[in-house]
Amino acid sequence: MSDTMEEGVIAAWLKKEGEAVKSGDILAEVETDKATMEFESYWDGVLLHVGVKEKDAVPVDGVLAIIGEKGENIDEILKEIGGEGDGGSAKKDTVVAAPAETVEKIDTANINATLVAMPKMSDTMTDGTIVAWLKKVGEEVKSGDVLAEIETDKATMEFESYWDGTLLYTGPKEGDSVEVDGVLAVIGEKGADFESLIKAHGQEVTGEEVPAPTGADRVPVAVQANERTSTVTSVGDSNDNGRVIASPLAKKMAGEKGYDLSKIKGSGDHGRIIKRDVENFKPQETASTATAPKGAPAVALPAVIGEERYTEEPLSQMRKTIARRLSESKFTAPHFYLTMEINMDKAIEARKSLNEISPVKISFNDLVLKAVASALRQHPGVNVSWLGDKIRKNQHINIGVAVAIPEGLIVPVVRFADNKSLSHISVEVKDLAKKAANKELQPKDWEGSTFTISNLGMFGIEEFTAIINPPDACILAVGGIKQTAVVKDGALVPGNVMKVTLSCDHRAVDGATGAAFLQTFKGLLEDPVRILI
Repeated sequence: MSDTMEEGVIAAWLKKEGEAVKSGDILAEVETDKATMEFESYWDGVLLHVGVKEKDAVPVDGVLAIIGEKGENIDEILKEIGGEGDGGSAKKDTVVAAPAETVEKIDTANINATLVAMPKMSDTMTDGTIVAWLKKVGEEVKSGDVLAEIETDKATMEFESYWDGTLLYTGPKEGDSVEVDGVLAVIGEKGADFESLIKAHGQEVTGEEVPAPTGADRVPVAVQANERTSTVTSVGDSNDNGRVIASPLAKKMAGEKGYDLSKIKGSGDHGRIIKRDVENFKPQETASTATAPKGAPAVALPAVIGEERYTEEPLSQMRKTIARRLSESKFTAPHFYLTMEINMDKAIEARKSLNEISPVKISFNDLVLKAVASALRQHPGVNVSWLGDKIRKNQHINIGVAVAIPEGLIVPVVRFADNKSLSHISVEVKDLAKKAANKELQPKDWEGSTFTISNLGMFGIEEFTAIINPPDACILAVGGIKQTAVVKDGALVPGNVMKVTLSCDHRAVDGATGAAFLQTFKGLLEDPVRILI
């Protein structure tokens, strides 16, 4: 339903299984990456099977439905397309792997020990380095004890035990790095067969026999991190210089509740603040006071208690496509940028005069679009498309105009813009923007651009760069008009300046070609009468 569509979401079925369908009937509403569109039947018959539920996505060429004669047996067709309940996906070839050599499974039911994994201590952490082990193999460990100090990508943090027992095994040495979910240690009952536990885990992860660890060698297997270990968020301070000692979990809880740790009395070893101290703390029983000059009254600060909240929404088809296409463009096409200032004094006067006689209101964007179309006619080397193994030199000028809508960004196209008057362009752009906002655009409205304009001037943006809209080779980013000092006839006078930035795909357009186009474009806007010739 569009040149960029890869899948569609069934917004609503307008026909039900068993209903008669005629050619021309609307079967369903389908959300594409650009609009919600009606899907029309081209067949007469009965809707025998619906392959995709409402709100589910189906790839292009996936099976939506089956239409046939009433009572017709479609069992063979369903088998051919993969049966019911698969979202209508096409039948795929099945690759049968050769049977792997069977490894005898190790029974760990009677091993009273727990594998401890490297937790993910920040949202960007991929591995951690052991700075120091604070417990040694053979020592007793209690829940709340700090096992090790771990350096992440953001800080050096304490790693706290959530298990009671004996430290039976440590994998990485101090200075070694371990991936998130990699094995750190084993805690359990004295004499527990932790070697078999690690070997058994290796079988679960890789399906292969894993040799038992020796000494304190690093164990190169991954484990699922205990959910609670991921709550470690900060370094517990030492008690030197009167600083607060608190477990990472206590710090996290205090931070979430807005408590001042210095006001909480610790009941752990050496006055360490632990979980139960935070839970039992009553903020109203203490008064925080700000430091004030001598003799001034103390300022009482109330305890601020807040809760972090957020919601998550699945990506729409439009947003998925915007992300995919712009990522492909930015990271595939070698962009370069050309910025120019344009004196808009005469354009402002021309627009005022034009609107006195024009049947519709002409905007600065309309003037920009018309000037771009005229400049492209003089510089066909910019009006090209990159097609991978060839460059398409477009002889027609179709200008895409980026329009922001709540769901994302869409680029309707003004076709043959160089042959249209300013009033014609004004009416067409307004109509396309209205259709975009109402999700009424059709594929013909957004396909086939040869050049794109993105204008953020109405938002007060002075200057920005835009990502090329493939397969176009260029996009023009237009900023707002700003009154500033300009030099005119050797004197400093007030003037109106607009900045534009041309993004070019260096595979198709050279710097000199883009600069020459901008020079012509600047000349047309600084003397708008030339646009009308």
